[in-house]
Amino acid sequence: MKQQLAELLRQALEAVRAEGGLPDDVQPEIQIERGRGSEHGDYASNLAMQLARPARRAPRQIAEALVAALPAHRYVARVEVAGPGFINFFLTADAGTAVLEDIRRQGEAFGRCNAGRGQSVLLEFVSANPTGPLHVGHGRGAAFGAALASLLEAAGFRVQREYYVNDAGRQMDILAVSVLLRYLEHFGEAVRFPDNGYRGDYIRDIAATLAERVGERYRLDGAALTAELPPDAAQGGDKERHIDALVRAARERLGEAGYRDVLQAAVNAILGDIRADLAEFGVHYDRWFSERELVESGAVGRALEQLQARGEVYEADGALWFRSSRYGDEKDRVVRRADGQITYFASDIAYHLDKFARGFDSAVDVFGADHHGYMARVRASLEAFGLAPDRLSFRLVQFAILYRGGERLQMSTRSGEFVTLRELRDEVGNDAARFFYAMRRPEQHLDFDLDLAKSQSNDNPVYYVQYAHARICSVLGQLAERGLNHDPDNGAAAATRLTEDHEQQLLGLLGRYPEVIEAAALAHEPHQVAQYLRELAAAFHTYYNAHTFLVDDAGLRDARLNLILATRQVIRSGLGILGVSAPESM
Repeated sequence: MKQQLAELLRQALEAVRAEGGLPDDVQPEIQIERGRGSEHGDYASNLAMQLARPARRAPRQIAEALVAALPAHRYVARVEVAGPGFINFFLTADAGTAVLEDIRRQGEAFGRCNAGRGQSVLLEFVSANPTGPLHVGHGRGAAFGAALASLLEAAGFRVQREYYVNDAGRQMDILAVSVLLRYLEHFGEAVRFPDNGYRGDYIRDIAATLAERVGERYRLDGAALTAELPPDAAQGGDKERHIDALVRAARERLGEAGYRDVLQAAVNAILGDIRADLAEFGVHYDRWFSERELVESGAVGRALEQLQARGEVYEADGALWFRSSRYGDEKDRVVRRADGQITYFASDIAYHLDKFARGFDSAVDVFGADHHGYMARVRASLEAFGLAPDRLSFRLVQFAILYRGGERLQMSTRSGEFVTLRELRDEVGNDAARFFYAMRRPEQHLDFDLDLAKSQSNDNPVYYVQYAHARICSVLGQLAERGLNHDPDNGAAAATRLTEDHEQQLLGLLGRYPEVIEAAALAHEPHQVAQYLRELAAAFHTYYNAHTFLVDDAGLRDARLNLILATRQVIRSGLGILGVSAPESM
């Protein structure tokens, strides 16, 4: 209805403009909001007040001209000008039932809109370092990113889903030597594992697979490999110096080809596991973007050269620094260390330049909450290249805290470090995980109650919503068992008989669905959809418990069936955006 009213105002605006009542260069965005109380109408617009300044006319005078030029509409009973120039729409008594025909006609397309106007968005999410399996924090980012992508597409944006693979840099070197040492242990070599190496059991699995493929090709003398390393932290030394020296020793003794093979075996194994984990979670990407390819293509080097040519970097203490404080960051940032190594930030500068060089209108980065300080420096780098920093937006995702039996879980027995996404999915299932992750703003802390997520009760929000869908399907089953037929046209003709309070509440909620999709998409807030579905499910369950649908009166029966079928369609569509299934029986 909001879209239809906006179209009426657009036509009225053009009519007033044609008569010389408004300047030709005024192109306001027409906004329609729900009325605040029955005396203010069902919907209202502030269009006249938007036009007042450029038109140099009183807003009430403009409002009266627009109302006079409004085309008639079957569901608009009257239009009034109120206050300083609000345009209030009062709908006919049967306007609420119009949504049933809209849903019946549009099906899955109902609720979709063109708010995005075909603008292209690059959505990057998860992008966890390929150094281990995904944990429950990554799972929340995955569920949020996937839901946001679907939501943006429903609102008319063109979306590319992207995973940035951090497969270059120091953490990859630490991963490589961790696998190498476990590989040497596999063949009986006595080695001391570094204090900040990767210790999960998955490292042993990768090493065993490597040993099966290459045999003893990379077997080194463990004692010789670690003989002249500076002391580790547990030995009274510095763990960073120790691990860096270990990396250099491993590269030297294996040779570059051998070292690269070990590193690639580790990356391939972990990234393969991440891909499979996300796919099983219903999360898919259009592109997996490799940081290593970015570096090896020279893109990072070129970005730093361009910054240097623009006077945006300087050298100090042997390192190269970006003047990010010039653009609002709290301090300048290192892009190349004194040892010649580029930083992750340098790669991120080049990566974000690449995003916009590919022609995307905007980009959204979904980061973990610990990246809060990263936003200012990335935006600063865009501004240094003359790009509008507001083309890039961020959403920060807080960690999810798991509870079982009212007690907080500290760690996973398998990894010894964290609860993996796969462990969570195995326990509660994809649907519960996706819905629970989506229930709150990503910036809010999430207490994930495992017992609640597995329960089949009205207290479990995903079960409650899915059960509404299944209940509607059961009504259709009862219809067939009784040998009755559903005539949608007969139901449409009798739609005005849906006068019960519960029916009016459902109709109002169904009419809100397109507004929820548009508002949630523009705000980047999928939780609005989850909240709406809970409200819609509650309204349906109340209706189900209070009234009989399969009454003897065929007209009323068909009208009620039209109503609950429309409810089923909207529940299915909303759950689909969140990546949750809509079962027909439970």
